[in-house]
Amino acid sequence: MRTEVLVIGGGQAGLAAAFFLARSGIPYVVLDKGSEVGEAWKRRYDSLTLFTPRNCSRLPGMRLAGDPDDFPTKDEIARALRQYVEDHGLHIRLGTEVTELAKAGDAFEAVTNRGTFFARHVIVATGPFQEPWIPPMAGRLDPDVVQLHSARYRNPGALRPGTALVVGGGNSGAQIAVELAANRRVVLSAARRMTFLPLTVAGKSVFRWFDALGLLNAPADSPVGRIVRKRPDPVFGLELKRLIAARRILLKPRAVHASGRTVRFEDGSVVEADNIIWATGFRSDYLWLRIPGALDDAGAPLHERGASPVDGLYYVGLPWQTSRNSALIGGVGRDAEAVVRRIAAARDGRG
Repeated sequence: MRTEVLVIGGGQAGLAAAFFLARSGIPYVVLDKGSEVGEAWKRRYDSLTLFTPRNCSRLPGMRLAGDPDDFPTKDEIARALRQYVEDHGLHIRLGTEVTELAKAGDAFEAVTNRGTFFARHVIVATGPFQEPWIPPMAGRLDPDVVQLHSARYRNPGALRPGTALVVGGGNSGAQIAVELAANRRVVLSAARRMTFLPLTVAGKSVFRWFDALGLLNAPADSPVGRIVRKRPDPVFGLELKRLIAARRILLKPRAVHASGRTVRFEDGSVVEADNIIWATGFRSDYLWLRIPGALDDAGAPLHERGASPVDGLYYVGLPWQTSRNSALIGGVGRDAEAVVRRIAAARDGRG
């Protein structure tokens, strides 16, 4: 199949790009390996609630019912993405995985499990959460210790009775630890000092204040952007902080060694774990992107505000692509619109 623009990835970033391509009248097709729109959200743990309110969690032109200052669930976002495709008649091919992207003259050639696609422009919108990462120490634990990455965890029913160790102090690790603490002993290992922010201040979402202060969309290379970028993300919500203070959750430093059922921490203390949730993040996987000059030595995309040095290649949804908001559902639309404007200019001979 041939088209003008190929969008790889049908999550929120890819759908935002499709929305602006459709509005611009530029022929395109979105390829997504999932079996349904919103599948990546549906696969997350059952209790996942966004820490951004509905009014900060919408794509351009998206309907999201309910109190705009309340916080949507992951299933609500999945449904909204499916409705978004229907509302705007977006062209998406599901069950289509790109296994190789190469340059073929002036065009791009995308090899998939459902044939080969050719396009003059490509937008990579596969997002930052591609391959779950678990530290090598996990391989030294006994087979009877239940181990799940946070991407595979669904609910407490998947765990055996006994102590649960959550490794990772980000927002996913925090939410899972709070959920598990309702009926078992929980230990949380955080590699850095945790900071906490309330979800609301003076009755408004903290993200509304961030936006009003210019923090969300501050350019990555601006003085404000550089300050925000240096600071690790806080944990949003104060429930974990209260449970730690009440010793309902035991906070430990970085996990450094594991053997049998024992995990040792940076301070020399140890814990015997029956279950471990590895909330240890993800690694990017661009091995399929086989275009000279597209990736740096570490395999990460080279780009300036989403535009690759490879002519015709673009990205949407990368962390800090232009600002803190770039990888959030409420911020990808801004970057998608800018990328589509560049493609339109290139088609018109203005780029």
